[in-house]
Amino acid sequence: MPNIVIVGSLFGDEGKGKIVDLLTEKCDYVVRFQGGNNAGHTVEIGDEQFILHLIPSGILHNNKVCLIGNGVVVDPQALLEEMQFLESRGIFVDGNLKVSDIAHLIFPYHKKLDELREHKKGNKKIGTTKRGIGPAYADKVSRMGIRMIDLLNEKSFSEKLRNNLEEKNDLLKNVYAGQPFSFQEIFDTYMEYAAKIKPYLANVPMILMDAIKKRKNILFEGAQGTMLDVDFGTYPYVTSSNPTAGGACIGTGVAPSKIDQVIGVTKAYSTRVGEGPFPTEFSGDFAGWFREQGKEFGATTGRPRRCGWFDAVLMKYSVLINHFDYLVMTKLDVLDKLETIKICTAYMYKGELLELFPQDTDVLTNCTPVYEELPGWMQSTNAIRDYKKLPANARAYIERISELLGVPFNIVSIGAKREETIFI
Repeated sequence: MPNIVIVGSLFGDEGKGKIVDLLTEKCDYVVRFQGGNNAGHTVEIGDEQFILHLIPSGILHNNKVCLIGNGVVVDPQALLEEMQFLESRGIFVDGNLKVSDIAHLIFPYHKKLDELREHKKGNKKIGTTKRGIGPAYADKVSRMGIRMIDLLNEKSFSEKLRNNLEEKNDLLKNVYAGQPFSFQEIFDTYMEYAAKIKPYLANVPMILMDAIKKRKNILFEGAQGTMLDVDFGTYPYVTSSNPTAGGACIGTGVAPSKIDQVIGVTKAYSTRVGEGPFPTEFSGDFAGWFREQGKEFGATTGRPRRCGWFDAVLMKYSVLINHFDYLVMTKLDVLDKLETIKICTAYMYKGELLELFPQDTDVLTNCTPVYEELPGWMQSTNAIRDYKKLPANARAYIERISELLGVPFNIVSIGAKREETIFI
């Protein structure tokens, strides 16, 4: 297996965790390259369910090296809790998990500022998870961030924390009328974290380059999805990092020339969590019924996801940005009970037919989707393991989407469990 980047094709929650878990069997290293614990990847093994937020889902396999790259912002409390959760389920991370020593840290003041800023926006909120992800990335870009490696230098960490708190406490008191944070409390807590995390810190680019020289197979795992990319997504209703294929290089220190394939994961329909434009969104009773059918509730927050028909306009844009070699379709089985299924092939806006993704968020918010209707198959696909044995209308649906996008599908998932998968 070559070096592969796994990317969410639309708004995240596409089922990347299961696909990473499946492909990990044939790889040696799995590396997460962006985001934070605002993402949740769910994997079901038999009757057990694992929800991971920071640690790559490849950790569920023995003898695989899992890495958290420099592009990830890490809440050390969340990381340690996730490690404890895995160990309580009989999965030990010692020797199998490494964390970039230059990954940036999330602090309590990041989470508080995230919450207060979102609250201040009122009805213009963007739907943040309030995990401090955005403020941590903002500090990174404004060169005020504190990295993992700083925890190993008590004097340096103390100085950087004091400088940050001077600014953050001023903001909290004078702009948001909030309570300031105690330097000593945070310092002591993070020194305790440092002692526990130190054995896992590593030079991730060096590890990966050594792996590439030894012709090992590497799987690069993104969080969220293309339309939440801070540069290419539905700005400002986006995340604070680059979950697109290019982010794999920046977030790990691996050169683009060493990436062999990019695989995009998409649901058989569309979903979105939080605020922002969503042209094909369902409404009324059907929206609630469909959400229950698909169990569409956030793995991290439990928030109900907004659901809609498959949007080929957004997906064509995603193909453009990521240059997918293959696509994976998940949750095809959720459509099993529908007599008619729609695919959005264009938008109508003020009398103009739009076949390309409009960068203007106002246009995307106020356009009307143009649909192509296909007949459903009205039978269960959950037990099928051979693509040729899928109902003819199900194959026609998959193949029509592939035709519209110009990219082949190589995996179809018809359930959450490992075995509920069709390899084409």
